[in-house]
Amino acid sequence: MSSLISPVTRALTISGALAAGSLAVAHAAPALSALNAVRPWLTPELCGYGDPDHIALTFDDGPDPASTPFFLRELDRAGVRATFFLLGRMLVRDPGLGRELVAAGHEIAVHGYEHRCLLLRTPGAVRDDIARALDTISDLTGTQPTWYRPPYGVLTAGTLAAARELELTPVLWSTWGRDWTAAATPDSVHRTVTRRLAGGGTVLLHDTDCTAAPGSWRSAFGALPRLIDTCRARGLRLGPLREHRTSPVGLAR
Repeated sequence: MSSLISPVTRALTISGALAAGSLAVAHAAPALSALNAVRPWLTPELCGYGDPDHIALTFDDGPDPASTPFFLRELDRAGVRATFFLLGRMLVRDPGLGRELVAAGHEIAVHGYEHRCLLLRTPGAVRDDIARALDTISDLTGTQPTWYRPPYGVLTAGTLAAARELELTPVLWSTWGRDWTAAATPDSVHRTVTRRLAGGGTVLLHDTDCTAAPGSWRSAFGALPRLIDTCRARGLRLGPLREHRTSPVGLAR
């Protein structure tokens, strides 16, 4: 009997390891969509593609009283509206600023409550974070968000399930400015965004440095007027995701 225990035990151990590995792969596989180089081919529905004559302008991580008002004034001056993906923990610090975004005609969306990589969190923790952010944003701004963008653009199977349950549509971006680094400048942000800029695309910028290099928001702010001019010179309209298509861009519910 003892001679059979060892092979059986080994087989069960191997099977368990394979099962655990399969679960880990299933959990993490959606995270590949965070890679700019592969997202258009792997998950084009997450790129935020919309009408070919329109660019969706989006900002992450705010609202921040130290920086967001600068963006609000510049967008108002240019007559442009955008989508702001808010962090719940930032909004509770200044609810009035969130309401100011809404009053100015901007669209509010969910970025989570905390800014943590979801690969390292359980499905339950992910669901709780998104739900807490959704409730906070809805309560403090009086709007019901439609869109969800995970921190770092990293999705998991649990994230997609939670978004579907909470009736949020995941959306990432088609081009970004890499405006969170200490080395970023207005010129580098504009150059990086426009390298992949095309009609129907979604632009990712940040209106705060709360999760980035101190002062890095100034690179995005400095690039904003030039980016608006570039889009208009190319005959492209700029606006929020809600104007990007007649129905949400994202995964089917």
